[in-house]
Amino acid sequence: MITHLVSFSDDAAYRFRMLFNPIPNHKERGFDIMFGEDIQQLMGMPMKYTALYAFLILFPLISLIFSGCQRIQQVIVPEKITTYQTSTPTQRVLNLGFYAYFEPVSSSADPNPTSDKFNTHQGYEADLLTALEIMDAPGLSFARSAISEWHGIWLKAAEPEYDIIGGGITILDSRTKDASGTPRVTFTSGHIKFRQSLLVRSEDTEELSDYTSLTRSVRVGVLSGTTGEARLLELTGIVDADGVLLKGTRIETRHDTIITDGTSAYRITAAGASANLADRRYLYPPSEQMPEVIYLGDTLGESELLQALAKGSIDAIARGEIGNRDAAYTTSGTFVVTALDNQVEYGGFALAIEDAELVAWLDERLNYLTDNSNIGYAEWLEDRRVFMTRAEMWNTTER
Repeated sequence: MITHLVSFSDDAAYRFRMLFNPIPNHKERGFDIMFGEDIQQLMGMPMKYTALYAFLILFPLISLIFSGCQRIQQVIVPEKITTYQTSTPTQRVLNLGFYAYFEPVSSSADPNPTSDKFNTHQGYEADLLTALEIMDAPGLSFARSAISEWHGIWLKAAEPEYDIIGGGITILDSRTKDASGTPRVTFTSGHIKFRQSLLVRSEDTEELSDYTSLTRSVRVGVLSGTTGEARLLELTGIVDADGVLLKGTRIETRHDTIITDGTSAYRITAAGASANLADRRYLYPPSEQMPEVIYLGDTLGESELLQALAKGSIDAIARGEIGNRDAAYTTSGTFVVTALDNQVEYGGFALAIEDAELVAWLDERLNYLTDNSNIGYAEWLEDRRVFMTRAEMWNTTER
């Protein structure tokens, strides 16, 4: 069997493809019969007839083999296809979509979608990918475009417009599947660690020190479809381990008010929610010992949550530690991080499920850049060139 790895250079994306062209078994064409019986007959013929008979047998055979080779060559190397090895995708450009509003992990230089700088990628992931671009140079590069909507952003990796999706996305098996349960995407290995937490005003530090202090009088802001939302609902008991909402939970959507019945018809997880809860705005659990949940950020991401906390329209933000600590730092202590979760999450990049070989190629280099997870956000925050330094080491090391 002959196997070639190819990439299609169209406008949508470069994709890995395998072309298989089996060479027919000679026995299926009866070559053993021809060379068995016919050659035996040749041995008993006069020489002048032997040569003629051999020519009559071999000429069609040679023509057949030559024609077959031409057909094999045409299948293996079709027009507009460039062959390359998985280990060295020379001059390959990947269309990268990144979430625009997750500072300091992944964000746009300008949050305004009409700005020329909206597609300028900045933050931890931006620097990580820039370092990856110079490894094995000239090689891989990224054409980056910002995405303003968070909901199901990872599934965009399966769309023709994108090859890879980033934005501080927690790796979850449930996020590899679409709404029908069909696997669509896969993730690289984790390159950053997350833990969930609460961000509160400094004067509320003691009162809102952990999740058990979140009662009906506390308004917690979340971005829907995030692990921040899912973990808050789970830790406060509003949902069970499968994301099913407690019976009697009242949810106000953009167009309706829903009372849940305790069945799987009303679910919220980090991978998505029931269709009837897609436009949720407020969530009121049935118990006084559980907080009110307010949904913000559909337009400008988590910056809307920070504005609401500053204005006093919410009392806490449930989201990852990195974003919360960055907000606490930039506000010079006006906001404080509390209720740090013990559960660790890992963030990675999403690619189409068909691109498993590209994922393996990226993993080798991402693991080197992060020194197998020993270099992460804290090290990058201390030295913004840490990934570039690792990339330069890669290029000078013999392999």
